[in-house]
Amino acid sequence: MNEFDSERIAYLLDNEGYFATENIYDCDIVIINTCAVREKAENKLYGHIGNLKNFKTAKPGLIICVGGCTAQNLKEKISKDFPYVDIVFGTHNISQLPELILKKIKSNKNICEIKEKGFDCILDKFKRTYSFKSYIPISIGCNNFCSYCIVPYVRGREISIKPEEIYKTAKRLVSEGIIEIMLLGQNVNSYGKDLDKPITFSHLLDKISQIEGLKRIRFMTSHPKDISAELINIIADTPNIMNHIHLPLQAGSDKVLKMMNRNYTKEYYLEIANNIRSVIKNSCITTDIITGFPGEEREDFDHTLDVVKKVRFNRAFTFIYSKREGTSACDLIDNVSKKEKKEWFKELVTLQNQISLEENQKIVGECLEVLVEGKGKKNFLEGRLENNSVVNFEGTSDLIGKLVNVQITGAKSFYLTGKIL
Repeated sequence: MNEFDSERIAYLLDNEGYFATENIYDCDIVIINTCAVREKAENKLYGHIGNLKNFKTAKPGLIICVGGCTAQNLKEKISKDFPYVDIVFGTHNISQLPELILKKIKSNKNICEIKEKGFDCILDKFKRTYSFKSYIPISIGCNNFCSYCIVPYVRGREISIKPEEIYKTAKRLVSEGIIEIMLLGQNVNSYGKDLDKPITFSHLLDKISQIEGLKRIRFMTSHPKDISAELINIIADTPNIMNHIHLPLQAGSDKVLKMMNRNYTKEYYLEIANNIRSVIKNSCITTDIITGFPGEEREDFDHTLDVVKKVRFNRAFTFIYSKREGTSACDLIDNVSKKEKKEWFKELVTLQNQISLEENQKIVGECLEVLVEGKGKKNFLEGRLENNSVVNFEGTSDLIGKLVNVQITGAKSFYLTGKIL
């Protein structure tokens, strides 16, 4: 979602006559689009802004803009601690950015423009990063209020985009050469419940899958509590809907899941995962896991390891709990030492890396379709399988953006190697 917002910002500035530069010393405007999900991203922001201070001194006319989720959440702190930041704008103010820049140029006064709520997402006004694949948001915001998560506070409550707008955008993109579309939402499974004419995510997927020329459809993120048998079946039955489901676990302990306000149990999650594995051929399940949540004990962590062993995730994005001011988890007593959190994290990562390697090794020797996305390391090309795994292989640049058949020749935990047939 953050990357799509950056594409919107690029489109708006292109329309005003600006153009992007790879060299920061050439630029007149620097825009930092921020994330607030983890403390690490917030700290990186402060480092980036600090690095710009001397640059701003040497080039006083430079306009520094900070937008996105951290700007939405910490507008006063950014404005106070970094007075040389010219414009602070929130997640509901992206469309206003050209106007704010003009206002800054005319008045030479710093601007902080943050709407607390609203809807600011126009599907036909973004600059695609790739010529062959694209994002389409289907909803903005979230209603789940997981106790550790800041997203509902910075993105707002969930608002579904009308299905006819999504379909129209998808059809236009395909006519322009797009062969892969990723549908975005904080929880795609609850899509459509707030519309005047309710529609399920499964029905939306079915409609979009019928667009001629659309080779691949992806989506994220799925909340386990809302995933349906209907959705699992339509993925299994529709060739151009990819077999990859990102299904955040977060924790394997019922006690911790309850404290997280996740609204499902360990057994329910395992049941969903088993359904996916049994119904969708060669299914790929990836996940998010948090360790060291306030109140978590070793017994709770063992439940998480048990789920990892049983589901055998293809990949997992693992995090040590990051306290976010303004969330209800901030009020929980954190009785886990940093040392213990790091030990649990290391144990989890070691286990998951071994499983990822073993799952990747299962497909060595197979010939699979790869969407070539660009150049990788050492003049290799890089592409993705249907299950979203990265494959590196030798090839020429004219293959970028095309679907090619690749024989898998080797496997690591995080990527595969192959050769074009």
